[in-house]
Amino acid sequence: MKKLKILGISFSLICILQTSGMAQKSIEGEFYFQRMEMVAGFNFTADGKFQFFYSYGAVDRNASGSYSIEGDLIKLKSDKEPGKDFTITQQSKKGHGYTLVFEDPNKYFLSNIRCLFYTDGKPEEVLSNSDGEVHVEFAHCDSIYIQHGLYPDIFTLIKDEKNQNNFFRISLNRTLEQVSFKGIDLKIQDDSTLTCLANYLMPMENISFLQKK
Repeated sequence: MKKLKILGISFSLICILQTSGMAQKSIEGEFYFQRMEMVAGFNFTADGKFQFFYSYGAVDRNASGSYSIEGDLIKLKSDKEPGKDFTITQQSKKGHGYTLVFEDPNKYFLSNIRCLFYTDGKPEEVLSNSDGEVHVEFAHCDSIYIQHGLYPDIFTLIKDEKNQNNFFRISLNRTLEQVSFKGIDLKIQDDSTLTCLANYLMPMENISFLQKK
């Protein structure tokens, strides 16, 4: 009986020490990634906050929010609410098929918006043209999701199964420049390296953020 008690106490102490060790992990500081024309970086502060920047060609993005550490994973919670990059300004039921019309003061951002039309769980992807318009002659689709090609983030739901409209006028929100980080975690490889898997923001392999010395 005494041996069992001693073993129980020892096991508890090990668990406490392991938990304490995990809680002591710290990532304060600046971490940077660079590959060809793409540059990105995090700044983590001791109060659990982070700031992020991203630059690739003519596209600049940013984010701010809070983070937590679970084991060797860094969970990011951006101030940006995911799935809200577009706003429906008008919708109705008219004509045949489905029509989406995108609007923004800068016409450059109207082309190549990804539109996924789901029918019976199967998506059909169509890109907006240079005028920001999409039209498909589908007799029916269950849902429509959209994502900007230059500012990819979590898809925005435009139509669900209950919505019977087939014409949508949609404006682009300024939140496009921000990153929600929903579904993107960082992994602590060592004291100076953070990694993450390929994702909608950085669709590539071997992503490593190195700490600035």
